Amino acid sequence: MSKPSDSKGKSQPAVVDRRSLFLMGGSAVAAAAVVPLAGSEAVADESKSERVKARYKETDHVKNYYRVNRY
Repeated sequence: MSKPSDSKGKSQPAVVDRRSLFLMGGSAVAAAAVVPLAGSEAVADESKSERVKARYKETDHVKNYYRVNRY
């Protein structure tokens, strides 16, 4: 015959060992990595005029960098 349970209405506190803690942490990281992938299409934050304007300017700072590094 089976033994009757010794817990008379008292619940045992949940014990989390080291292995369980790492498994739960790994699952949380994997779930957090998947969430951004399920998003919608990316939207550009530039207007059309900003996309076609010239971006590179050879300023004195850039010229000095090229001079010092011999580019």
